[in-house]
Amino acid sequence: MFRYYLILFIQGYCLYHIYKNRKPYYWYFVVFFIPVVGPIIYFVTNIYNKRDAEKIQSEFTSIINPTKKIRDLERALEFSDSYTNRIALADAHVENGDMPNAIENYKHTLNDSDQNDLYARQQLVLCYFQLQDYEAVIGEAEKIAAKSEFTGSKQQFCYGLALKELGKLEDAETQLKQIDRPYSNYDERLELAKFYLENDRTIEGKELLEEISSESQYMTKPNRRLYRLTIIEVERLLKSL
Repeated sequence: MFRYYLILFIQGYCLYHIYKNRKPYYWYFVVFFIPVVGPIIYFVTNIYNKRDAEKIQSEFTSIINPTKKIRDLERALEFSDSYTNRIALADAHVENGDMPNAIENYKHTLNDSDQNDLYARQQLVLCYFQLQDYEAVIGEAEKIAAKSEFTGSKQQFCYGLALKELGKLEDAETQLKQIDRPYSNYDERLELAKFYLENDRTIEGKELLEEISSESQYMTKPNRRLYRLTIIEVERLLKSL
């Protein structure tokens, strides 16, 4: 029985590692459809070595007890109030769903003029969006809108939705349309289609929904699982038109 649960744990951790590190999709098939051998092959070739052993243990502990990771990072920050330590603490708060504390720490790093503020502002856009503080989303997004990393990003998508929420529909469409890229950004494109439908632009909304529906036929099985709810919503909307 112990061996059975150990195998399930290794398989589950491998799938988590594949997703988190954006490994090639064929690893999903190897790990999921080749019992025992597949997870072991992935674990040995992609995860385990002596230098990574402590990191694996740390990641597992963080999943089981996320507050321990935060306490450890707070102690590290007390010892050395560095940019790296504060960003790590802010990221940990995001992982734990504590956006106010994440925002406080990201904003603190902006006082360090020697550091590039792009990452902190990117994260602030996402945190404020989670809190539905759309004015703050727009304020932070506009500070990085000229950066090449902004175009087509999740931050630009949040910026567009924030503009929509505040009634700035033309500006919102300008931003959201830049996320409309074939065979990618399915969730974002679904929101753009809804935007069209909500604003009595049924033809454009239907065309985009049909594009996503057509593209979904060519998704890999892992992608179909990942975007299952998106595809269901697309098909539901198409039937309602």
